[in-house]
Amino acid sequence: MSAAFRKAAKSGQRPHRERAQPAARRRLGLLEKKKDYKLRADDYHKKQNALRALQKKALDKNPDEFYFKMIRAELQDGVHMIKQPKDEVTPEQMKLMRTQDIKYVEMKRVAEAKKIERLKSELHLLDAKGKNPNKHTFFLDTKKEVQEFDIATHLDTLPELVGRVYNRPTIATLQKETLKGATEPAHLKKLAQQRKNQYDLLKQRIEREKAMFVVAQKIQTRKDLLDKTHKVKVKKETTNSPAIYKFKFQRKR
Repeated sequence: MSAAFRKAAKSGQRPHRERAQPAARRRLGLLEKKKDYKLRADDYHKKQNALRALQKKALDKNPDEFYFKMIRAELQDGVHMIKQPKDEVTPEQMKLMRTQDIKYVEMKRVAEAKKIERLKSELHLLDAKGKNPNKHTFFLDTKKEVQEFDIATHLDTLPELVGRVYNRPTIATLQKETLKGATEPAHLKKLAQQRKNQYDLLKQRIEREKAMFVVAQKIQTRKDLLDKTHKVKVKKETTNSPAIYKFKFQRKR
């Protein structure tokens, strides 16, 4: 007889026997023992005590109390998510970045200006669209001279060359030398189209250079606004010009 049975027999209690494992349930594993029920009960009471403590804490909390997670958290699909803080930039760092931006835009604007000057030197702005046409005024004494006036004879050139703004030789020059350049209509039309494309490119570069100049001015204005000097806006910002501010005069030390 085991010691447990002898102790139970002396006290008059019925000895505890572990339940036998049925053969039909043997594949499901061993049955829980008495000490497993105790552990599960302790865990249940521990969780209940924790819930009661949280409920008491919620009841005792001041509804007007502020904590930072109120503004740093947001609800997404029913789950509280902490907002990621934005990168903080000091005013000095912002000024430096603005300065770098201005340098980059100014560098691109100068490069564009050089390309514009090179195109202008190649095209000489002859027959440019939008350019004010040149005027050549002739003075005559009588109405009869006006009626009989022939511009080709007066300029001593061929009637076919009168409409040219450039490369308009005189008859004497043509007698000594042959006319240089293209003379066929198809070739002249092709050259005119190429020249038009060059003028269109020049126009685009001029507009781009003006736009970069406006951008540089706007960046400079935003950089100046970082100063804590009192300022008043005089003119609103437009697409073609930056905003204008009047700053309070401060004497520099």
